[in-house]
Amino acid sequence: MSFSLAEVARVSHELWPLSGAEDWDAPGLISGDPARRVDSILLAVDVVTETVAEAITSGADLLLAHHPLLLRGVTSVSEDRYKGALLARLIRADCALLAAHTNADVVEDGVSDVIASRLGLVDTRPITSGLVPGTGIGRVGRLPEPTTLGLLARRLATLIPPTATGVRVAGGYAETIETVALCGGAGDSLLGDAAVRSADVFITSDLRHHPASESREQSILAGVGPALIDVSHWASEWLWLDVAAAALRHRLPGIRIEVSDVRTDPWDFVVTQ
Repeated sequence: MSFSLAEVARVSHELWPLSGAEDWDAPGLISGDPARRVDSILLAVDVVTETVAEAITSGADLLLAHHPLLLRGVTSVSEDRYKGALLARLIRADCALLAAHTNADVVEDGVSDVIASRLGLVDTRPITSGLVPGTGIGRVGRLPEPTTLGLLARRLATLIPPTATGVRVAGGYAETIETVALCGGAGDSLLGDAAVRSADVFITSDLRHHPASESREQSILAGVGPALIDVSHWASEWLWLDVAAAALRHRLPGIRIEVSDVRTDPWDFVVTQ
């Protein structure tokens, strides 16, 4: 059984409504003929050379990515620029491109929900609530039993795929952790949120020097505030792909749906001193 690209896009938008996307975001159908039949879908976090090659080689009719290829203003898709070159390769191979980004972050069973579930958090709620109850940016919840910061970091490292930068932690190894706030992808904009400030730890990605340092210094001054755990952006969002694939298989029976295990984290190795 096959579906048209328009039907696949409609299902995607029902699972991850475009209305849930942030104003700056650009999810949805990026390229492809809506009337073309879709028999195979490849899911990936990023649209890069390797995932495009994988989609084409595997015969996928659609590459469904978490990150939009054309997120910011683009005035040219010339093939001497990588975005134009990738888009041209997909179009020539009759492989459509669709993105589900922040609209897939905020929903139940979305990116942050999946991390919270894998950690076993209970009584979870969004850090920043959306218009629909139960949706919103990030998640905060409780561990079933308290643990230490070090053990939580080690557990998290076993849940996400390995990357060169691993898991970075700011805080004492033996600190007691019960309340966890988290945001898949880049979440340093949430460092000042009350739900994050009152948690024992905040797990996210792409923490920059100054926001992380200022958060920790404020915690030292106030005597309260979260420890920080920083993981790979790609790794934190890759966990969602299996859940997304299962949802698509349920709604699109007969279509071959696969998850790319290509590591698209940009860092290849680190050198320790």
